[in-house]
Amino acid sequence: MGSGYYGQGNYRGFTFFPPVLKNLLIINTVIYFLSTAMSNGGDLRSPIMQLFALWPIEHGFEPWQLFTYQFLHGNFSHILFNMFSLWMFGMEVEQEMGSRKFLLFYLVSGVGGGLAQVLVSYFFPELINPAVTIGASGAIFGVLIAFGLLFPNRYIMIYFLIPLKAKYLIMFMIVTNILAINDGTNVAHIAHIAGGLTGFLFMLLDKDIHFDFKGLFQTRGRSRNAFQNQNFYYTPPPEPPRYQSPVDNSVQDANYTDITDSDEITQADIDAILDKISRDGYKNLTDREKKILFEASKRMNK
Repeated sequence: MGSGYYGQGNYRGFTFFPPVLKNLLIINTVIYFLSTAMSNGGDLRSPIMQLFALWPIEHGFEPWQLFTYQFLHGNFSHILFNMFSLWMFGMEVEQEMGSRKFLLFYLVSGVGGGLAQVLVSYFFPELINPAVTIGASGAIFGVLIAFGLLFPNRYIMIYFLIPLKAKYLIMFMIVTNILAINDGTNVAHIAHIAGGLTGFLFMLLDKDIHFDFKGLFQTRGRSRNAFQNQNFYYTPPPEPPRYQSPVDNSVQDANYTDITDSDEITQADIDAILDKISRDGYKNLTDREKKILFEASKRMNK
């Protein structure tokens, strides 16, 4: 996949990171530099690689390697591309799922990718040669699938030049990985595909994650997007319902709201609501908390 970025939502550069995403970026980076220093540039004979890389069955496989291999990378370009992809797509996925569920989703996708890699290489060695597997690509492919399902019509700038909807990019990546399974390179295409499939099944089976599957096949209209507002990463609430008296028709309708221009909205109020979004997802905010964010956004634009 080419480098790129997507363009809705203002995150003020790198000043905002959801907690799990931020910690994953830090942990992967720290482990990369430590493992590189301690294993002579990723030497497979080093203790770190022997213990924590994902080895084929009958060649050193241990169950914990299904988790630990996700935090090892072979070279700088490997970790740079993976972490950039994780940052680019994971930010909004974590905001949509909530931090706890996002962490579980990320790890489960990586385990699914790694498990498929060792099983396919064991039972079908003619398809892929048994080899050591490292990298977060399986987990990140799950995140890519999640982004494509949650925001199918979001435009992504390929190489910062070519706009392409997320659903088409994800479909393209799936097809290219399937076609490249037996290409003779050291890329774990099976782990990529299985990580994405695991992520898809996770979302399909979790009743609290909602996505518009039909949106993948729509060519017009906007996708479901919880972050359309340009100053906050949430969906502004709909206009309050208008109440009409059934008794006196001469009484004019009045817009109902419990947040007025005179009400004070403090930074502490906003921080508490943003923490709740990071922890539990936007959908668990109360109506009043959503209105506070909406009113704060309007005041920032004045």
